[in-house]
Amino acid sequence: MPRPVRSEPCSATALPDAAWLRRIRRRLLAWFRRHARDLPWRHTRDPYAVWVSEIMLQQTQVASVIGYYARFLQAFPNIADLAAADEQQVLRQWEGLGYYRRARQMHQAARVIVERHGGQFPRDPETIRGLPGIGRYTAGAIASIAWDASEPILEANTIRLYSRLLAYRDDPARSEGQRTLWTFAAQLLPRQDCGAFNQALMELGSEICTPRNPQCPHCPVQQLCPTHAAGLQDEIPLPSKRTVYEELLEAALVVRRNDCVLLRCCGPGERWAGMWDFPRFPIRRPRGKAFVAEAVRQTAELTGQRVALGEHLTTIKHGVTRYRITLVCHEARWIDGPPDRDDLRWVEPSHLDQIPLNVTSRKISRILS
Repeated sequence: MPRPVRSEPCSATALPDAAWLRRIRRRLLAWFRRHARDLPWRHTRDPYAVWVSEIMLQQTQVASVIGYYARFLQAFPNIADLAAADEQQVLRQWEGLGYYRRARQMHQAARVIVERHGGQFPRDPETIRGLPGIGRYTAGAIASIAWDASEPILEANTIRLYSRLLAYRDDPARSEGQRTLWTFAAQLLPRQDCGAFNQALMELGSEICTPRNPQCPHCPVQQLCPTHAAGLQDEIPLPSKRTVYEELLEAALVVRRNDCVLLRCCGPGERWAGMWDFPRFPIRRPRGKAFVAEAVRQTAELTGQRVALGEHLTTIKHGVTRYRITLVCHEARWIDGPPDRDDLRWVEPSHLDQIPLNVTSRKISRILS
């Protein structure tokens, strides 16, 4: 049985030796060949498809991504199709995945690739990192999976895995921790099969080396893990600060004019920028005369339209990043207003399924249909 490496904290100058690294590589690749999940993006080395999967998987669960991945590639089979698409088409395909900036940056990057690289995804990692929305991790993942390039990766699952394999007791998010883990990630790479190895690392972090209650008995490198040897799985990595959520109260109005309802396009810097929304604004109270006056005033300020508030439609509770939002939805009748603006659109409820809406607006649209 191999002797575990020491369990005291490591630093950037005290990384494991070559023999330990060889054992990790051999065991991890063998485990991945037997236990890798059958995921659709693992059946291709097309850099475009790998890129789509990596962007979608950022801050999103695998189970949620699978369906979106297939539909997105069906709508935009290659970089040229994505570049030629209207942004609204791209956002509609992305609707429900959240973090819509990812979709807008992919669209921008596709246009850069067409304009500067002849529609061919660049192979140089530094060039890849120069594309909108692609950082060091994503560039390394694409290059290693598509072309087996020797590029390290560091993301949420591997940060946790590397910290435990090094028994790293300091904060991995700080600059010293990042330097240590990137250095370790680079040293850990094998001479070949880098793409499979990087995917194995992410798989192990996601499925076995979990934040709580890691499945150590099923881990292929348990005997080489100093954190397991010392029983420090609950202490490594150093827990991040707990998110403090802010409660918000907002209102959304379904403003009707004849057979249409009013939508507003969220501007740059706003939540859900580029997506369409029913007129929405913060409020101080959810009912009463003061609420009616506030809703009418804020609708006029936001859209230029004068409305009369109608009946309560529904109340939706949802979360966005660090906010916990209670959204009070009301019907409203259009009275008058200036001609249509570029950020406003009157739409028949039956056509709402063609327009990219945020999650709560989509819920409201289903009530109207």
